[in-house]
Amino acid sequence: MPVSRRTFMGTATKGVVASSLVGGAPAIVPASVLGKAAPSNRINVGAIGTGRIARGHDLPETLNYDTARVVAVCDLDSRRLEDGKRFVEDFYSRQAGRDYRGVQTYGDYRELLANGDIDAVLVSTPDHWHVPVSIHAVETGKDVYLQKPASLTIAEGRSLSNAVHRTGRILQIGSQNRSLPQFRYAAELVRNGRIGKLKAVEVGLAADPPGEAEAEMPIPPHLNYEMWLGSTPYVYYTEQRVHPQEGYSRPGWLRCEQFGAGMITGWGAHHIDTAHWGMGAEYTGPVEIWGTAEFPTGGLWDVHGPFRTEALYANGTKMIVSDGLQTGVRFVGTDGWIYVNRVDQVTESDPAANLKDTRALAASDPKILTSVIGANEIHLIDSKEHHGNWLESIRSRQPPIAPAEVAHRSCSACLLHHMAMKVKRKLFWDPLKERFINDDEANSWTSRPQRWPYVIPSY
Repeated sequence: MPVSRRTFMGTATKGVVASSLVGGAPAIVPASVLGKAAPSNRINVGAIGTGRIARGHDLPETLNYDTARVVAVCDLDSRRLEDGKRFVEDFYSRQAGRDYRGVQTYGDYRELLANGDIDAVLVSTPDHWHVPVSIHAVETGKDVYLQKPASLTIAEGRSLSNAVHRTGRILQIGSQNRSLPQFRYAAELVRNGRIGKLKAVEVGLAADPPGEAEAEMPIPPHLNYEMWLGSTPYVYYTEQRVHPQEGYSRPGWLRCEQFGAGMITGWGAHHIDTAHWGMGAEYTGPVEIWGTAEFPTGGLWDVHGPFRTEALYANGTKMIVSDGLQTGVRFVGTDGWIYVNRVDQVTESDPAANLKDTRALAASDPKILTSVIGANEIHLIDSKEHHGNWLESIRSRQPPIAPAEVAHRSCSACLLHHMAMKVKRKLFWDPLKERFINDDEANSWTSRPQRWPYVIPSY
């Protein structure tokens, strides 16, 4: 009879545990590799997607916690898969002061999810794979840390949130603004009336430049391109459509509408989520949306360029989103304003941000920023680090700081702004029914046709 991980760990000799083996000689790993947490209390994590965002963000920040152990990695590119395995094993080797080789590898995420010894997964895939992987994960009993944006379409996002709530699993979206102190404090100040009645929120984002036409290229033998395309239509392979074959710079799929909506979701998912947090609108959305944008007229990359969109919420607050605004979020009230942002360009390889003010927090009156939130006022969740908050939530089974429905609503708002760019007329949205009012054309944009056999379950 097979011995489960937890049974095996319970009988491991004191101070050392045997590692799982994937194509190599046995390795005895000292407890120092695994941190102070007892093996039976650790959260075993699998990483699905080992590209730029995984290596630069999700893996390092999860590896830092003794309560978690990354035991498996998965990628459709076998070169990146081996790089991901080395990335994790090198971390544990440095931690232990000796060689560690104990990370399992998978070329198909479904096989990773079938491993009953894995408790939770990091989903760091391209946007069009966020929902199918995450739904399958919660269905197999895994908790999920999902990179933003939550979904490719509003219909997908609704299915994801429903699946998370139906299964009772923990899902944290990677809107890590919520775990940075300036964003929480700004939202608390706004919600506690420090700038009077909120009138408008200005959200500044970057925009992507267009690209050139790209010729068809042979599919690399180490890339499962058919599965990489997933539910989206089949199109010929070219490196600029997928990811670099050498290195981990910004991948081309981020600028293809087939796989995402561009910066309106790429960074709108962060800053519109911050806007909703300060507005107290985390479980709703706008009722009217309108705007314009420039789109490339040729070339491979076709996501939006310069744009300006606006939305009206039921309480009368207006949201303005544009690449022409100062990057970050500015809350404007009857008695002043508060501006909040990160302090530098979003990432080194993202389009240049419009950073007129590199301060993380500013206000019309400096006294606003010295205000103390009283004991009887609104206090928001104080998360010190986003992946840590997720791991704490897995332990407590209490909602994380950025749960599934909040993630869906933030992403939905981004997608509504994107639709307004496309139709170039005012749209009227019912946030309760999640449907446009008397507008069949706009409602057709809330979902996309899906390619067999990668159809996403609907709940």
